[in-house]
Amino acid sequence: MVALRFTDRDRLKEKLWAQGRTVIAIDGLQPDVGQEVLWVVRECLSGEVLLARSLLSGTSEDLAPLLQEVADALEVPIEGVISDGQHAIRKAVASALPGVPHQLCQFHYLREAAKEVYEADRHAKKELKKRVRGVRPIERALEGREDPEVEAVRGYCLAVRSAITDDGHPPLAASGLKLHERLSAIHDSVERVSKKGNFPEGSPGN
Repeated sequence: MVALRFTDRDRLKEKLWAQGRTVIAIDGLQPDVGQEVLWVVRECLSGEVLLARSLLSGTSEDLAPLLQEVADALEVPIEGVISDGQHAIRKAVASALPGVPHQLCQFHYLREAAKEVYEADRHAKKELKKRVRGVRPIERALEGREDPEVEAVRGYCLAVRSAITDDGHPPLAASGLKLHERLSAIHDSVERVSKKGNFPEGSPGN
């Protein structure tokens, strides 16, 4: 897919010329420990991938030529570089792109700033999940029954399962708070239905 995307160089050049400038980001993706790292250089303003290459190591000596290759291929100036805080990347940027401003990724800034909140939220989610582990016994107790009330209970069980498996997108979306909101909504709904007496024997409302 990457190779096919790179073959359309005319489209990419036209798009970058229209921008008149570029801001590039570099990051490494490692599927398994000990395997090659796929280094990707992306143009942030357009979202286009400029280069993707697997390397056995990620030293500054390995990464600087990648950045230089991208700089040589571009026909518009590079006005900035974004990356995480790896020392090797910093050295590579300074070597290949001297004078180009280099900023750490905003996501990494947010992650570090929200680290204590994230840890507290993760603990809260763990404790909340302990309280809703009884879904499977309820489902087993209702096996073989197909009346509307039972189907409603199964729906609540599925809602609980969905809530506890949704990890959110920290640090921008706290998964513990999200789980609390969803479980609270389910609880309130169960309470309303329970007061109407619509739950079958042995279900959460009884």
